[in-house]
Amino acid sequence: MRILVTGGAGFVGSHVAEAYLKAGHRVAVVDALVSAGGNRTPAGATFYPVDIRSRELADVFQEERPEVVSHHAAQANLRRSIEDPAGDAEVNVLGTLRLLDLAVRHKARQFIFASTGGALYGEPRSIPVSEDDPILPLAPYGFHKYLGEQYLGFFRRIHGLEATVLRYANVYGPRQDPSTEAGVISIFADAMLAGRAPVIFGDGTQTRDFVYVGDVAEANVRVLGRPVAAPVHIATGVETSVNDLAARLVALTGTRAEAVLGWRARTSLEEGLRRTVEWVRTKRSAAR
Repeated sequence: MRILVTGGAGFVGSHVAEAYLKAGHRVAVVDALVSAGGNRTPAGATFYPVDIRSRELADVFQEERPEVVSHHAAQANLRRSIEDPAGDAEVNVLGTLRLLDLAVRHKARQFIFASTGGALYGEPRSIPVSEDDPILPLAPYGFHKYLGEQYLGFFRRIHGLEATVLRYANVYGPRQDPSTEAGVISIFADAMLAGRAPVIFGDGTQTRDFVYVGDVAEANVRVLGRPVAAPVHIATGVETSVNDLAARLVALTGTRAEAVLGWRARTSLEEGLRRTVEWVRTKRSAAR
């Protein structure tokens, strides 16, 4: 299939694009290259340095005629979304709307939307959360991602677009830049390899669901051609405290998704951490 991956030069998007290529699909990547980490577009994909808000995006659709749009481009900084809600909405709401409109105009069959798990539920009543828990976002980023989900539902009902929502837990792994605020694992690994103690906010007992980026990419391959009307969590279902995470890194220095996609996270935290530390170590050595 012809697949257009927005944000395909970034951390998660590049792994998704790579997985599509390995599955034998033709892949084009659209990325404005505004995030840290540089251009991580995998070899074999056609790259377009285009912002999803720009007029040039229509030219990409005209050229590529994608059958599937896998939408990973986003303004993903929670703090920035609080400081500039309108700017966040321009990318995460209007940018998504523009993509949906172009997907329909150019007769794409499926639209896959990379949403968020953690930012949607605020302070959940129970852990782990389910797809049916109340939506109570605490920041504009979460509001806007949820609004994007609602627009996908609208385009599904009105235009018949096969729109699929994947809600990611805390994704980690190789290519996650340690200079960003979101990648606690790469941040901790980078600090430890540099001989610095990682900064732990609070008492470290707060928990997260960490899912390996390779498993996330596999889920994006599994969902191809499988229209799923309800949002799907892409997560392990296992909560890990920040203190436990730090301790494991020191030593190294199902769900709805399974029911409807036949997918479950396969990479253990230990194995995923090992691969991530190996990548961070290689990156640090290359920078010397």
